[in-house]
Amino acid sequence: MSATTTHSRTPSPPAPDLRVVVADDNPVVRAGLTALLTGRADITVVAEAADGHEACEAARRHRPDIVLLDVRMPGLDGISALPYLVGIAPVMMLTYSGEPEIVEEALRRGADGYLVHGEFTADQLVTAVRDIKDGRPHFTPTAAGALLSRLRASGATAFEGEPSASSHQQRVALSSSGNYSLSWIPTPSNSPEIASRVQPDVGQSSRSRFQLSSREAEIMDLIASGMTNQQIAATCFISEKTVKNHINRIFAKLTSTSRAQATAKWLTTAVGSHRAHRSHRGLG
Repeated sequence: MSATTTHSRTPSPPAPDLRVVVADDNPVVRAGLTALLTGRADITVVAEAADGHEACEAARRHRPDIVLLDVRMPGLDGISALPYLVGIAPVMMLTYSGEPEIVEEALRRGADGYLVHGEFTADQLVTAVRDIKDGRPHFTPTAAGALLSRLRASGATAFEGEPSASSHQQRVALSSSGNYSLSWIPTPSNSPEIASRVQPDVGQSSRSRFQLSSREAEIMDLIASGMTNQQIAATCFISEKTVKNHINRIFAKLTSTSRAQATAKWLTTAVGSHRAHRSHRGLG
């Protein structure tokens, strides 16, 4: 009689906690954010900071997965601390400051997202923290609207000359939605969609101007929605190498050197086309 051998499976080790530094000069805000985040099983707040100097020191010492950063703090403010912090971890601005010039400057300096207090729920904040760790940016409506206003006013020149060396900055992507706004906290009513399917005029006008193939236009829409190359490959059922080849051709046609720069041009064309269409119909 043969013996039966039972092979027990070794359970996979649990995923490490998401390690966060919270930087805000208001102790009540810091305490609230820390309590909210540490209440989640997969998130640990490893340090708090009351100003930019403390944030930089905490990031250097703890090497977190993400930094939540206020704008206005005594001594070294959040905007001034950004260039150092983004060299260590993704940074999401979490602030009451929603002025267009501040939003724009934060993105220029490498912020991966921008949330304005009062415009998100606790669950949405947690989702944003997890997503930014994976390279998916988040903006609340005020920040998205402020940046879009600057985009319209400047014809996307705010993104010209973007330093290609900043990998964090390159990950900042703007995404189109039904009203051509930028990507913000996803909810069931505004979760990312392929723009040319939701708003045909968006994909068609941009595709026509830049002479993109249908596949290139689809991939550009996915780039604008904030997807990574891996996610695009899975969505389109192609390899990551093929995705990279498409992106190289897209960047050449859009004369862009980064995802943010390409998306700004893509959306600016869509906005211009939409406004011209409204004017033609007497709706402007």
